[in-house]
Amino acid sequence: MQKRKLGNSNQVSAIGFGCMNMSFGYGPAADKQQAIKVIRAAFEHGVTLFDTAEVYGPFTNEEVVGEALAPFRDQVVIATKYGFDLAAFPGLDSRPEHIKQVAEASLKRLKTDVIDLFYQHRVDPKVPIEDVAGAVKKLIQEGKVRHFGLSEAGAKTIRRAHAILPVTAVQSEYSVWTRDPEAEVLPTCEELGIGFVPWSPLGQGFLTGTVDAKMTFDSSSDLRATFPRLTPEARKDNQPVVDLLSTIAKRKKATSAQIALAWLLAQKPWIVPIPGTRNLERMVENIGAVEIKLTSDDLREIESKFSKITVHGARLPEEHMQLIDR
Repeated sequence: MQKRKLGNSNQVSAIGFGCMNMSFGYGPAADKQQAIKVIRAAFEHGVTLFDTAEVYGPFTNEEVVGEALAPFRDQVVIATKYGFDLAAFPGLDSRPEHIKQVAEASLKRLKTDVIDLFYQHRVDPKVPIEDVAGAVKKLIQEGKVRHFGLSEAGAKTIRRAHAILPVTAVQSEYSVWTRDPEAEVLPTCEELGIGFVPWSPLGQGFLTGTVDAKMTFDSSSDLRATFPRLTPEARKDNQPVVDLLSTIAKRKKATSAQIALAWLLAQKPWIVPIPGTRNLERMVENIGAVEIKLTSDDLREIESKFSKITVHGARLPEEHMQLIDR
């Protein structure tokens, strides 16, 4: 497995593992032993960055990740997140005292004495980012946290936070069809030496070519049932994006998912995508993307053809888009 550096942290695997959908968001929770098996297999295949959050479950995902990684805890980087008010979800709460409470609870669930990377899950407009950075700085001084991260933060917020405490990584949605970070966030990360971690690098599964217009999402347990970009009509209209990836994949003897991940890896050497899956074969397939080399001609072709495609539907429902710091 190739390595990459996130900001001021140690090196991590070029592709990480997003653990959320083991417990939350993509249908009923996976069987716990199966989840542990896949997470441990990812480590055996060279993955060293594992991403979770208190809100996934809530709580149960951190417990699964903690148990899965316990045998090799000192060889991996565990990232988790705070910032939601779970009693009033999707309300936000990044008050310093709440950040401290979440850290203590997450440490127990993760079966560890230190959180390697602690992200603010969403920017809380009620709490100055300087206060948030100060709270995490105290946790670092106490030895409970190693590195500070932000999720879905805008460039101005990143700068203000970084002035108080160096930001190691910014995690936001980014993929072939979701380009929001390109205008301001990626240039800011490059300037300040901050790593970037794309979540949903496979477009909630759509970019793999396995989610077609006929597929139905369980509205009680699958977040995708509410995503404007993933309505049956939008999936049909957005098929050209998958067709583009599929064309390149055939030429490269790869899969559409591998091309989507290879495209992200080719953007910057400090980008570390975190695809998630419950399936052992899919995990191995995703990791295989590090072996795919997209040439400058390949990348130009993807850009040229994508520029002629209109992506239909917002990337998140409106109530969640309102939580994005812009």
